[in-house]
Amino acid sequence: MKSIRSFLTPYRAWIIFVSLFLAGGLVGGGLTFWKGLSVTNLTDLVPWGLWITIDLSSIALSSGAFMLSAAVYLLGLRKYQALARTAVFIGLVGYSMAMMTLLLDIGRPDRFWHAVVYWNTHSPLWEVSMCLVLYFGVLMLEVGPIFGQADWLRKRWPKLAERLVGIHKYAPVLAVAGLGLSLLHQSSLGASFGIMKARPIWYSPGMAVLFIASAMAAGPSLTVLASWAASRLTRSATVDEETLDSVSRFIGWVLVVLLYMRFWDMLSMTYTFEPGRTEALKVLTGGNLSFNFWIGEILFGLVFPAVILLSKRVRRIQPLRALALLFVIGGLVAYRWDSNILGLSVTTTILPQDLTPLYVSYKPSLIEWAAGLGVIAFGMMAFTLGVKYLRVVDREGGSHRYIAPAATD
Repeated sequence: MKSIRSFLTPYRAWIIFVSLFLAGGLVGGGLTFWKGLSVTNLTDLVPWGLWITIDLSSIALSSGAFMLSAAVYLLGLRKYQALARTAVFIGLVGYSMAMMTLLLDIGRPDRFWHAVVYWNTHSPLWEVSMCLVLYFGVLMLEVGPIFGQADWLRKRWPKLAERLVGIHKYAPVLAVAGLGLSLLHQSSLGASFGIMKARPIWYSPGMAVLFIASAMAAGPSLTVLASWAASRLTRSATVDEETLDSVSRFIGWVLVVLLYMRFWDMLSMTYTFEPGRTEALKVLTGGNLSFNFWIGEILFGLVFPAVILLSKRVRRIQPLRALALLFVIGGLVAYRWDSNILGLSVTTTILPQDLTPLYVSYKPSLIEWAAGLGVIAFGMMAFTLGVKYLRVVDREGGSHRYIAPAATD
């Protein structure tokens, strides 16, 4: 018994726990690549489901790097430099997760390169694909100095490590490129929904703005929460409490603006009756998605955390602040789920004389859950290893030669 306890440390137990979901994800992904999308509950009426929600959420939760690195490089707020180091690594992990879910969802992963070769400049999805590819390349360059500072890389390949650290000289250029690509990507994700005239509940210019605003709240929330949790669980991770407190207060004000925007977007749809849109709005506010909307999005995703994060006395209570940040992240996931599923749950026929709405239901299959949870487990595993071996949560930001990464998504 003593030998088992000595072997099964909290760190090893966590690695084993996450590895189980990774194994399940490999099985689910393998079955999807083998048998195709027939193993899912996706249909022609509901082509975007759980995997797209994970994709949209992981991209939004990666936006902490865009916010914090922009603050460091473009606004000169150097006190956030160490936190930007954490954020840019989370950004790389988040975009890797998004690419994994897209490979699962597109049905023909062998054709992923078509968007790069066959340009369709009139398609928002093409613009999203190009931003994803280009921005992922920027992220890899931004994370290069973090890998270059790793002790194990310096010992084995010192010249490679030195070159990776030297990439920080180009950080200002990467900052401008990352800022532009990240803003384009976040807004175009919402615009991909907002231009679909056949789905009245989606058809709105506000979708692009809402996607950016929600990412501005949830992205930094994940960075602050992950940094604080890492500092509590391991001695190798150190954070500055004042920096976390300052960013948390900023998140609180973003939530206030987002709450207004979300209500304005929904309530403005009640001014007129439009087939499909009115019925979908009822599904959101009083139907199958009402719990997600009122409890997940509004109460726990916006109101509750805003009250905590805007009160200095309450915000200083670290467990409460962590809970508020966790709710912000959960609210973002609920919003992405509602936005994705709502437009697919109510549709109309192509017959002009028939305005009767058709209600569609969707529940992810076991394979979808296994593959989706496997992607999430990959993100957790990557961050865990990053904390242990790359010191991505470091108050000093690594060595004195390191300069914060450029703006990221």
